[in-house]
Amino acid sequence: MTETAVYAAGGVVWRMLDGKLLVLAIHRTKYRDVSLPKGKVDPGETLAETAVREIHEETGIRVHLGVPVGISNYRMPSKRTKIVHYWSAQATEKAIRESVFVPNREIAALEWMPARKAVAKMSYPVDVEILESFLKLVDDGVLETFPLVVLRHARATPREEWTGADTGRPLTSRGRKQAAAVVGPLRAFGVRRVFSSDAARCVETVAPLATALGRDIHRTSAISQDAWDAGTADTRTLIGKRVRARKPAVLCSHRPVLPDLMREIALATATVKGSYLGDSSALEPGAFSVVHLSATNPGSGIIAIETHPPVV
Repeated sequence: MTETAVYAAGGVVWRMLDGKLLVLAIHRTKYRDVSLPKGKVDPGETLAETAVREIHEETGIRVHLGVPVGISNYRMPSKRTKIVHYWSAQATEKAIRESVFVPNREIAALEWMPARKAVAKMSYPVDVEILESFLKLVDDGVLETFPLVVLRHARATPREEWTGADTGRPLTSRGRKQAAAVVGPLRAFGVRRVFSSDAARCVETVAPLATALGRDIHRTSAISQDAWDAGTADTRTLIGKRVRARKPAVLCSHRPVLPDLMREIALATATVKGSYLGDSSALEPGAFSVVHLSATNPGSGIIAIETHPPVV
């Protein structure tokens, strides 16, 4: 992010009703316009966290993020550039029933409308572009997705400063802050299952997330660095199970193992391999890549990959 630009995030919130695809438009009170839910990043937030918070604040609906659908850029009256990141976001019927929205000083009304009709209803060209990108997912039949998140463990105590077994190396103070910082963005993507190398630095990285979710950590030596060094790592079995399960999950591992995890995701989904796999697995400590896969047909290939740097 640049210091001069204003950053914001939001989403194309969608649902299926009686077999029809509907998207949610907001009617803003002050501007008397029709647009997509979005808002500015609060201090300390990631863009993903901003998107789910703003969608909830403006619509009363709690969502998890799906595939990224574009970035809009435009000049504000103050002459500063505003950069808005958007994701698709499915609204479940339960979330809609639990919405506490009432008309207010910011949002006058919410309107569910057919997706293609919404394109004509938007007040601004930038929102039209985002909806057109969203409709490409619809046309490709890959709207409903689930994420597999590949996470590199947070900053750990250097080997030269540790006298015990390598598998026992703990996180540093900065690493513990990084572990806490990934909780919000990973929850924004709806992660529910937590898998980790059995090394202490990986387990400690996902421990705050597991606590926040009320979930156990599934520890496995199959994606540990010791197993990778010994040539006994088994990334294929774990990835195969996660793709078949079609459930949001995070897999925390080590730098040399990450390329194998990404490669196995590509193979398990019949995705053509390319340099993008190397780019998305070259992660700093505490960084992660979100791999979006089709929930109805995972074999159709990777839909999108987005990489998030460490916050701390």
